[in-house]
Amino acid sequence: MAENNKLSDSELMLKVAGYDSKALEQLYDRYSPILYTLINRILNDKKIAEEVLSDVFVIIWKKIDQFEFKTNNVYTWLVTIARNKAINTLKRKKLNMAPKEDDEKYDDETILPKLSTLITPLNLEQILNNGDKVKETINSLTEAQRYVLELSYYEGLNENEIAKKLKIPLPTVKSKLLLALGILQQKLETEEVKNG
Repeated sequence: MAENNKLSDSELMLKVAGYDSKALEQLYDRYSPILYTLINRILNDKKIAEEVLSDVFVIIWKKIDQFEFKTNNVYTWLVTIARNKAINTLKRKKLNMAPKEDDEKYDDETILPKLSTLITPLNLEQILNNGDKVKETINSLTEAQRYVLELSYYEGLNENEIAKKLKIPLPTVKSKLLLALGILQQKLETEEVKNG
């Protein structure tokens, strides 16, 4: 295990791809705190969040062959799987639907990230270095911008669903989301230039 502690994320993923269970344990140790925080933020239920976190690592183990080693963005892949699984669980809970048990096709279609649909999120180092800046920036958004961003990211609603829920025109939702994301990106890029 000590050997894996020194490995980069990419090296760990290669070992996981070779079905090295120790590498998966190390990946879990490295990423479970941040993934659990995200999952619990979405579900607001610690017990279910723990179950979803376990499910996420089962999906990673079973679907490691779908990781794009060319892009090499481990953090993005893991966060996207965790977010998608949590949002899917939340939607099923709201609809009183039983969870899908071990349905590989279902995971492929609804949980695993598709490269074309990924918005490049901040990498782990940026988040760890700028966590307070991210919170500060989000808190500086207008209430409407912040709410639309939260509905999109934490509840997994698309723009049409947000417009329907808030009873506002779709172009308004789009502009609020774009503005909020633009402000967030600009603040973090400014911070990166200061620190870089």
